[in-house]
Amino acid sequence: MDHEFSVSVTYPSPAHARRVERAVAPEVGEIDDDRSETRLRRSEKTLTLAVAATDLVALRAGLNSWLSLLDVAERAGAC
Repeated sequence: MDHEFSVSVTYPSPAHARRVERAVAPEVGEIDDDRSETRLRRSEKTLTLAVAATDLVALRAGLNSWLSLLDVAERAGAC
């Protein structure tokens, strides 16, 4: 993969980070394709999402999808 972007989000508590992680973790590997892949990692109250892609269009698409999933998890009460 030629391009990568990662974002870390710090939540108020480890429990909040764990709930968001559990909400989005099932999608890791499910929405990846030949052009992109995603890694999700949590350390205490910080959740880190890394999207790697073969080209910038795939990177942008992956980021849009994952940031939307995080937003929905947060707004749906995972936090």
